[in-house]
Amino acid sequence: MSSFSNYLAEINRRSFLKKSLSSLGVVALGDLLSTDSIGSQGDIPASFEGLHHPAKVKRIIHLCMAGGPSHLETFDYKPALEKGHGEAMPESFTAGEQIAQLQGTELKVKGPTFPFSRYGKSGMEISDRFPHIGGIADDIAVIRSMYTEQINHDPAHTFMNTGSIIPGRPSMGAWTHYGLGSLSNDLPGYVVLTSEGGGQAQPISARQWHNGFLPSKHQGVELQSKGDPVYYVGNPDGISRDSQGDLVETINTLNGHLATNRHDPEIATRIAQYELAYQMQASVPDLADFSQEPQHVLDLYGCEPGDGSYASNCLMARRLAERGVRFIQLYHRGWDHHSNLEKNFISTSSLTDQPTAALIKDLKMRGMLDETLIIWGGEFGRTPMSQGNAGDGRDHHIKGFSIFLAGGGIKGGTVYGSTDEFGYAAEENPTAVHDLHATMLHLLGIDHKRLTYKFQGRDFRLTDVHGHVIEKILS
Repeated sequence: MSSFSNYLAEINRRSFLKKSLSSLGVVALGDLLSTDSIGSQGDIPASFEGLHHPAKVKRIIHLCMAGGPSHLETFDYKPALEKGHGEAMPESFTAGEQIAQLQGTELKVKGPTFPFSRYGKSGMEISDRFPHIGGIADDIAVIRSMYTEQINHDPAHTFMNTGSIIPGRPSMGAWTHYGLGSLSNDLPGYVVLTSEGGGQAQPISARQWHNGFLPSKHQGVELQSKGDPVYYVGNPDGISRDSQGDLVETINTLNGHLATNRHDPEIATRIAQYELAYQMQASVPDLADFSQEPQHVLDLYGCEPGDGSYASNCLMARRLAERGVRFIQLYHRGWDHHSNLEKNFISTSSLTDQPTAALIKDLKMRGMLDETLIIWGGEFGRTPMSQGNAGDGRDHHIKGFSIFLAGGGIKGGTVYGSTDEFGYAAEENPTAVHDLHATMLHLLGIDHKRLTYKFQGRDFRLTDVHGHVIEKILS
């Protein structure tokens, strides 16, 4: 009998998988037969052994308001804008500055479209378009001094996700999964859901959740927001679960034999992919079964489960978190309000306000908020100047915008940083995207300077050579 035959005779499926799948990540069910090879130079670096310090949270939920929500209609009230509405924007702010679509036009001040009120014991000023988020003001920390480097949507998303303007770098979800692995054995460790509504829905490229040069097992997996989360998750007619398990065993055995001769991390990825796909055939139907949710929970989110809405995705995010998914991203496409701002903003905020607050409340009631970090925000903000013939819109803006964080390690009821009197540029405590990434990794127990990956002769990291932890928002 050949050595390979002896190998097959001596090993059974469960013992093989137990030995082969230790510490392996997972990637998309739809990518099971992908043949591209990263050619990476190893997996977890030797210098990285577990957490660098005690972690505050186990997981991240990133609520990405794609399109760039206006900070001037959300969390950054500016009386000077209200007072100067319709007047010429002072050239001292805009001369020589990068402006997206307002170049060569007369720049006029546009006041806040909606009133603001003070919410919570902290008295945090929040737009009245977000009464539900206002109701949890004492649970969130608003950063009013964010700035970014890219003024158009796709590169701005790339920078927000990867810390680089160069496409092809690993996303922050991939870095998180690379550093910490998955908490789930039967679902991907990094999951993405998308929804749209309320305004112009800019497309979102799948490379925003790509693994870049990291092994492909760290790539994000997009689940369908409407209907079945994963297509063809069931077995074809005539194929039993046992026979499917036999097929996985055979393929993984062959891949395992190949792995003994080739030191390619993509082979280990392939083994994990097939096993995960097998496990997902049982786990995904349970994940999608919202009949287990009582009516008062559905009412809290204001959702019809599985209808593709942001509200449904927020409830799905909680269910994914319960099942051990490490990094969850929800993209809502609908915040690109170049014109007809009032109508579109009312629509988009109505779709997102209640579910966002519900997710935070629900996690808190279940004792999960303290071990979860919530990040809410877009890729950039909007101009203090009006746009369009009717002056009823706002253009892209990168010099100042707002986001908020909530959950473990976050000091609720906090406002950090500020923009100038017109909301044009970050003035007090300017906060870079790299600082956000450094803080996110810090809360996960990772020193952002030590989570590296050698590629093309250089040690890369999510924060590149930048980034500082935002200590003043931490509890």
